[in-house]
Amino acid sequence: MPTLYTHAESNTRKTWFYLACFLILIIALGWLISYFLGSYIILWIAVVYSILMSFFSYWYSDKIVLAMSRAKPIEKKDNPELYRLVENLCITAGLPLPKIYIINESQPNAFAAGRDPKHAVVAVTRGLLDRLERAELEGVIAHELSHIGNRDALLQTIVVILVGVVVIMTDFFFRISFYGGFSSRRGSRDGGQIRLIMLLVAIALAVLAPLFATLIRLAISRKREFLADAAGALLTRYPEGLASALEKISQDPHSLKIANNSTAHLYFASPFRGKQSKSWLTKLYRTHPPVEERTRALRGMKI
Repeated sequence: MPTLYTHAESNTRKTWFYLACFLILIIALGWLISYFLGSYIILWIAVVYSILMSFFSYWYSDKIVLAMSRAKPIEKKDNPELYRLVENLCITAGLPLPKIYIINESQPNAFAAGRDPKHAVVAVTRGLLDRLERAELEGVIAHELSHIGNRDALLQTIVVILVGVVVIMTDFFFRISFYGGFSSRRGSRDGGQIRLIMLLVAIALAVLAPLFATLIRLAISRKREFLADAAGALLTRYPEGLASALEKISQDPHSLKIANNSTAHLYFASPFRGKQSKSWLTKLYRTHPPVEERTRALRGMKI
C-alpha cells in the first residue's frame, strides 16, 4: 500500500532531470537560431534566459500559479473550520502547515503547489467550501497534502513555466523563419535553399510544440493521481469521502474560468465542463484519470 512519502525522492530527481532537459532544449533552439542568423548573441541570450527561467520556475512557480489562478490568501480568523481541518490532517501526515488560499470560483476544485513541504500552499475554490460535506472536503485536502508530501506539487507547478517557455521559443523560431528573418551564411546562391529548409524545420517545430507540451504533462504521470487518492484515503481512513467528493465535483456544471490547458493538471479534478471538456484539444491535454476509475480504486481499498 502506498504511503505519503513513497515517491518523494524519485520526484525530486525527476524535477532536476526535467530542468536539465529544459535547459538543453532552450540552448539548442538558441544555437539553431544563432547559426542561421550568423550571430551567436541569440545563443547567449537563450542560455541566460533558460538559466533565469529555471531559477524562477523552481523558486517562484507556486507564486506564478497562484497569480494565474487569482487565489487570495486567508488567515485562520477568516475560516477557522478550514484551518482546523488542514491543521489536523497535517499533524496526521507529519507535514508543516501550508499557506491556504481561496479562489473565488463556483466550481468545486483545489490544487497544491510549492517546491517542498516547508514552502507549500493549498488553494481551494469557494465552490468547494460551499458544496462539499466535511468528510468530502477532508478527502480533497488530504489528496492535495499527499501531492505535497510526494513532491508532486513541485513537478506539477514547474511544468506550467517550462512548457510555456518552450512554446514561446518555438513560436519565435517559426515567426523569424516564416517572415524571412534568416540570412544566408553561404551566400546568395544557397540562401534560398537554406531558407526553405529552415522554414520546413520551423513549421515542424511549431506543429510538434503542443505534442512536446503533452509529453511533459504525461511525465507528470496519471498514476500520481491514483497514488495521491490512495495516500489521501489513508490519511482520513475514509475512502468513501474522497470518492463521493470526486463524483460531486465531476457532476458540477460550473466552468472554472481561470483554468486553461497549461494549468489544468494542477487541479484535483479536471476543471473543464460542457463542450470544452469534449473538445479534441482538451482530450489531447487530459491529465486526470477518468473519475470512474478513481472512485472504483478508492472503493476497492481496504483500510
